[in-house]
Amino acid sequence: MGQHFLNDKNIAKEIVESLRATNVKKVLEIGPGMGVLTQFLLENKAYETSVVEIDRESVDYLNSHFTEIKERIISADFLRLNLHNHFAEPFAIIGNFPYNISSQIFFKVLEYHNQIPEVVGMLQKEVAERLAAGPGSKTYGILSVFLQAYYDIEYLFTVHEDVFTPPPKVKSGVIRLTRNKTEKLNCDEKLFKGIVKMAFNQRRKTMRNSLKTMITTDELKANPIFDKRPEQLGVTEFEKIVRLIGQQSKNSDQSQ
Repeated sequence: MGQHFLNDKNIAKEIVESLRATNVKKVLEIGPGMGVLTQFLLENKAYETSVVEIDRESVDYLNSHFTEIKERIISADFLRLNLHNHFAEPFAIIGNFPYNISSQIFFKVLEYHNQIPEVVGMLQKEVAERLAAGPGSKTYGILSVFLQAYYDIEYLFTVHEDVFTPPPKVKSGVIRLTRNKTEKLNCDEKLFKGIVKMAFNQRRKTMRNSLKTMITTDELKANPIFDKRPEQLGVTEFEKIVRLIGQQSKNSDQSQ
């Protein structure tokens, strides 16, 4: 399943202690495997820990070794899970995320951003750095922007290959996402997603060139914000671009 099992308990403990979850009781661990993180989560009696695991052998192991959470072991694919069926209130997420689906996990988190105030995850180091990167970084990209719209992201520490079974070919990184105060974007969310994707799919071009089919008025073409490339723009600047394009479309409809 693309999973590498962490065998260093000190690092497992450090990952769990990175979860602050001060105002949240419920915690969901993704991909617990043999429970190396689970054991430390269960030591914290402030948490009501649930786990979701797709691998049947791991589920059997968890059922026999962690009987206290037998009713909270979800045997399912996290990516296909309707989280509202399992959590009616806010919950935090933690896990040693499988490398091959880590980005998909974060897209899923975005779907439930109003219910997930915090995420602590270990994933491939380059991916972790990309998510935490800010404007101006060459690794800053689509998912960086989407996540940073709703979360503050910190790169916490690096984990080396030799503490896993089997050892991966790359280093891992642990990051923490903490929900910011943005309840909803200051623009049309659907248009925001489309423009961010369109821009980064042509990341070497200026916004004026990558969005040329959407910029139709001379006034908008002259706006200096479109001189920038996507990696130079933060969330608020993308929101501004979306509002400008949205207003242009609105004015065009009114004049027809």
